[in-house]
Amino acid sequence: MEKLEKFSLEQIEIVNNCVAMSEELVSNFYKMSASQWSASCTYDIKTLVDLSPEETVYGPFAQIIRYQGQRKDSSLGSSTYDFYKLCLQDHSILETQKKTPGMQLFPFILYIVMHELIHIIRFSKFLQNFDASHEEMMVEEMRVHEITRQILSNIRIPGLKQVLQFYDKWKMPFDDLRQL
Repeated sequence: MEKLEKFSLEQIEIVNNCVAMSEELVSNFYKMSASQWSASCTYDIKTLVDLSPEETVYGPFAQIIRYQGQRKDSSLGSSTYDFYKLCLQDHSILETQKKTPGMQLFPFILYIVMHELIHIIRFSKFLQNFDASHEEMMVEEMRVHEITRQILSNIRIPGLKQVLQFYDKWKMPFDDLRQL
């Protein structure tokens, strides 16, 4: 198996900053307090160094895997909960960043993480079924790209314009989504 490029320590620092900013922006958008955020969204974010072979994919920049969690002090089935693992795919992110003129890592990872956190919130609030059909997933992708774009529209970050242009292919008005 080929050796995949992983984030450097400097790039991990960028990821950490993007995660913190994404969590704040997304929780503000959904008007969630810190306690509501932690209570309704149980997730972890990992990069390639911490992913198992089954969690590593080729092509997408990230994937969300849903696991069933259960509190240690409970054996009741009713105490299970959904735990989401956001798996960043370093190799795909870095490859695309290198191939795309003007693509800066911070705004690119910010968009990716924010997009995936929106999915997690929508799953957690039952706004979208995790096990949706392919067609429903495509409509959901367009919705989440639109929400991500909406949140980022008021943010001034160098390089964000290039990232938004990169994702223009997912741009579609909500009225068109209803027809799909």
